[in-house]
Amino acid sequence: MPARHLIGERNPVNFVLAFRDISMTDLPRVGGKNASLGEMVSQLATAGVHVPDGYATTADAYRVFLQHDRLHMRIRERLGGLDREDVAALTEAGEEIRGWVRRQPFPADLAEQIRMAHVALVAAQPDPEVTWAVRSSATAEDLPDASFAGQQETYLHIAGVDSILDAIRNVYASLFTDRAIVYRAQHGFADEAVAISAGIQRMVRSDVGSSGVMFTVDTESGFDQVVLVTSAYGLGETVVQGAVDPDEFCVYKPALLCGRPAIVKREVGAKKIALRFGDTTDVGSSTITVDVPNADRARFSLSDADVQELARQGLKIEAHYGRQMDIEWAKDGVTGELFIVQARPETTVARRTGGALKHFTLDDSGEPLATGRAVGNGVGIGTARVLHDLAGMSSFQEGDVLVAERTDPDWEPIMRKASAIVTDHGGRTCHAAIVARELGIPAVVGAGNATLVVADGATVTVSCAEGDDGHIYEGARRFEVVETDVQSMPEPPAQLMLNVAIPDQAYSLARLPNHGVGLARLEFIINTMIGIHPRALADVTSLPEEVRAEVLARTAAYPSPRDFFVHRIIEGVATIAAAFGPKPVIVRLSDFKSNEYAGLLGGDLFEPEEENPMLGWRGASRYTTPSFAECFAMECEALRYVRDEMGLTNLEVMVPFVRTVSEATQTIDAMAAHGLRRGVNGLEVMMMCEIPSNALLADLFLEHFDGFSIGSNDLTQLTLGVDRDSELVAASFDERDGAVLALLGMAIDACNRLGKYVGICGQGPSDHLDLARWLIDRGIQSMSLNADAIVPTWLELAAVTERV
Repeated sequence: MPARHLIGERNPVNFVLAFRDISMTDLPRVGGKNASLGEMVSQLATAGVHVPDGYATTADAYRVFLQHDRLHMRIRERLGGLDREDVAALTEAGEEIRGWVRRQPFPADLAEQIRMAHVALVAAQPDPEVTWAVRSSATAEDLPDASFAGQQETYLHIAGVDSILDAIRNVYASLFTDRAIVYRAQHGFADEAVAISAGIQRMVRSDVGSSGVMFTVDTESGFDQVVLVTSAYGLGETVVQGAVDPDEFCVYKPALLCGRPAIVKREVGAKKIALRFGDTTDVGSSTITVDVPNADRARFSLSDADVQELARQGLKIEAHYGRQMDIEWAKDGVTGELFIVQARPETTVARRTGGALKHFTLDDSGEPLATGRAVGNGVGIGTARVLHDLAGMSSFQEGDVLVAERTDPDWEPIMRKASAIVTDHGGRTCHAAIVARELGIPAVVGAGNATLVVADGATVTVSCAEGDDGHIYEGARRFEVVETDVQSMPEPPAQLMLNVAIPDQAYSLARLPNHGVGLARLEFIINTMIGIHPRALADVTSLPEEVRAEVLARTAAYPSPRDFFVHRIIEGVATIAAAFGPKPVIVRLSDFKSNEYAGLLGGDLFEPEEENPMLGWRGASRYTTPSFAECFAMECEALRYVRDEMGLTNLEVMVPFVRTVSEATQTIDAMAAHGLRRGVNGLEVMMMCEIPSNALLADLFLEHFDGFSIGSNDLTQLTLGVDRDSELVAASFDERDGAVLALLGMAIDACNRLGKYVGICGQGPSDHLDLARWLIDRGIQSMSLNADAIVPTWLELAAVTERV
């Protein structure tokens, strides 16, 4: 057996172990959290995973502490027969037991070992002013099927052995918080079967740096090819507890492993407060909360280089443990170093089994009362209970919707009764989000003012079925749930692809049966992720003062307004390409009409007023106009970066609304001039076939493209002369009209004859199964459908094939 550090040989029992002498085999002795810290210190330091040094008291130390003066017998008697569903009785018992523990003296030999260990560790530190974190680690914690994370307490910025002994008492006492007592009962753990270890770890100066949480899987969808990193200024407790809305980054693992730029998503959080160092002489005030300056709130709290370095360390930890991980990290603001301060198994995604998918669709929404980050993809309906503290806990009933500023583990007894959870603050890795995933209920976190705008006692609908944004609606709204066993899906007679409008939905939609993405519209990304006219971003100095100020405020997190546009396009497109890779993802270049562009910030300064924008300045005609040239260059720059720098070569590009062959050649030439040269690095360029001239002159257009994606909406409109936006002639709009079918047939025949790709991405096949069957019979190679239509269409077409 290797020699133990920090502990004198004269001690018959090791009450204290150095991290470097601990591994996962010591979980029964030091709990899951400290066993993992020791494992990383002893096994991963040489691999580049940086963990602050420290030591841990053992489970034996805890038991000896409780047995001193027979404290364990008093606790056993107090908990015996306690009705743990009785909130008042539970609160009274927990408070009394915690008081006993905090007043309990340490046995002399235990106190001596802690003092010896601490003196030895302090002597090894280069910084004489170092302070310490005292963390809890339960022996039933961080197991693959149950996470006790957050059930016990952590104390930060503690200095001196006497203060550390006080903090250890508080850690021991936290095993008897109301939430911990209830959690053990609900998970079948006897009170005396769970011991606790205190981990004493060198503090990282993240009080003047940043910190946060990292998951090696997307926690909402279960997509395992990304690392999710959240970050805020100061100590990490604000992120974990949901007291702050953090920045969020998503890192694509395959690109990271190849040494390529790998961040596919960035979101700036509000970051209004930060936790800093306080008074080391008082455990209760060792940290303080301060306001973050407005300028810092608008910026990212972590650089791209740091995000990718954290993700690399996360992947090393994931590989070592052989499972997806939940990791806490901290950046030292003095030295710039990045440290891992905790790592535990991710338990929520890991418990998902089977191949059944539930897809929720809200039929009746309207204007939401509040909006925040969606957790899960479900819908919850119930009576809103707006609670500002736990004083109103007894009024909370099974099935109510909890609305609170934020939650911490003390709230868990009522969270388990909720049909949905809403918080004003917090990101996707905060306490409320973690518990909601564990319970399998929808939650909306970081909703800002939900506690103000949602009326206590009102019936509300909490929807997480509309992408990354979650909404709270007044009243009980209608919704549908479709459950599909994707493991038993038969093969259809053609490739069935998805239309993806919002990148935030990509990871979840990728779990549906599909052969890739047949249509991702760039204008949706511009509208939802940018919201500013590209010319206003390309030449911000020409804007009126008021508009310029707004543009600069919205883009402050990026190097320049132009960079903001390019990077947001990169993030949106890369998210979709990563989610569906290596399957093809066809991204259509922007096809805003002038009235739609005018609706963006600054748009009215650059857009003409047209009588019929549907037939006006749109699609390819914009790309070849000098006044739009820089905007088009920005789009091309972003798409080239995704393909060539990030390595997502499954991305294909599609050109919309090409009226003439001359426009086609000019557009292809302009794309090549901006680095998107057809055929280079495998780039395929498609054309939307949506104008009768496209079908009539298909052979000539196809000389410049690798195939057609038929837009049945515009093709029907222009063939029948029906304005698809007018309800007056809506009855005449039908993709199955003979004239439309004739043009569809011409386009399909030309592509198949020339060996080119041909698919359809319009609404028609989603609405009409008979049209979908006709297209199959005529030789269509793929159909791109809306998410709500792909499963029924898939099953119907497969069934038709089987009958034939």
